[in-house]
Amino acid sequence: MLDLQSFFEFSRLNCVAICSFLIPANLIVTLTTLVLVATDQSLSKMRWSKTIASWLAVALFLHVSTWFMIGVVTPVTFILFGLGTTCLIANVMAVAYRQKIAQRFSAKLLPPLT
Repeated sequence: MLDLQSFFEFSRLNCVAICSFLIPANLIVTLTTLVLVATDQSLSKMRWSKTIASWLAVALFLHVSTWFMIGVVTPVTFILFGLGTTCLIANVMAVAYRQKIAQRFSAKLLPPLT
């Protein structure tokens, strides 16, 4: 039988290590997705980046949820939950609206021909 309590305890005992990996990884991969969209790279690259960022955000949600389960409700838990939500929404919206975003960036980067 799978004992989830041991996973939860591992998550709480190694909180600093888990957060020190997940927070920068979430931000870097989300930024990578946004750069891929802005530079109009291939859709497969964008999807890979979005998928990795989504998994990292879900991992952050699960980690923060272990603290909510034992009743630790602090500003840090809400900030981390908000960071995961922001990264997840930014990735999904960037890939969903990639054509509009790429058009706006290309219009601003190229000078008008006159």
